[in-house]
Amino acid sequence: MRIVVDVMGGDQGPAVVIEGALKALEMPGNERIEKLYLAGQRSAIEPILERLRVSLSRVEVLHASEVLTMEDKATDALRKKKDCSMVRAIELVKEGEAQALISPGNTGGLVATSTIRLRLLEGVERPAIATVLPTTDSEFVLLDAGANPEVKPLHLLQFAIMGECYARDLLGKSNPRVGLLSNGTEEMKGNDVTREALKLCRKAGFNFLGYVEGHDLFADRVDVVVADGFVGNIVLKTIESMGKCVQTILRREFKKNPLRILGASIAYGGFRDIKRRMNPDSYGGAPLLGINGTVIKVHGSAKAGMITNAVAQTATAFDHHLNDHIQQAILRAGEWLPAA
Repeated sequence: MRIVVDVMGGDQGPAVVIEGALKALEMPGNERIEKLYLAGQRSAIEPILERLRVSLSRVEVLHASEVLTMEDKATDALRKKKDCSMVRAIELVKEGEAQALISPGNTGGLVATSTIRLRLLEGVERPAIATVLPTTDSEFVLLDAGANPEVKPLHLLQFAIMGECYARDLLGKSNPRVGLLSNGTEEMKGNDVTREALKLCRKAGFNFLGYVEGHDLFADRVDVVVADGFVGNIVLKTIESMGKCVQTILRREFKKNPLRILGASIAYGGFRDIKRRMNPDSYGGAPLLGINGTVIKVHGSAKAGMITNAVAQTATAFDHHLNDHIQQAILRAGEWLPAA
């Protein structure tokens, strides 16, 4: 397969993105990646490749003269910066020269441009960002994590369908448990949109639990958590900041006296494993589900490790024919939706 990486949009600069992407080519099993395109300003990319002494047999620079920054509006990629690295990368997927795209750039720009240029899968009304998060013993997928601040009940149903396919194909869940995030498990809770979505999801035929609450997320009680992009993004960023807070507190407390330092050194292996499990870099990027193509959004401040895992994740999603399964599931739902 052929993958294109937008190397210009991240907070860390192109070097980190390039290093992470190139490392993925060396990983066992990634021999199937025949070509890696690096989209961005040639003057910035080529010196990095020379410093790293990269063989160009599987790597090619896709020149783009402009950069879509985090401060730009989502529509700027379509109106003002048509030669930015993100647009050039998306166009390469549209033309069939690449099968997948990875970008740490402007989320709004990526969602808008991918939706307009690549189009949605048949029957899909809105794309959704799906983020994998760890639980005590496993992991769950949260969607939408930021693409759609306002939704309709049908959109939440489709997010549930897409998330169920993702959990089945990528997380290996044979019968994923799907829950609709709310402020209580009673059916009268939620708002007008979630209450109508609750009725639709009950008729969808997947393993639907009904409403789930915040404290269910990390107790390994649900595999797919569905919310609108406003709530989902708040949940995601709260989790990220809480993780950093706990890490900072632990580091400070274990340095307070020699006895604690000794205890921390003895428990070092356990803390290392916890850190690795809670590290978002381990989960790669967040796929934009519902798009007619494979599009992966990685964090703007992504380090090289996250980019490496995102490339491997992208190849796996493509191999599992995730979009084909989503398309089939959405079309099946469309058969009973008019009656509902």
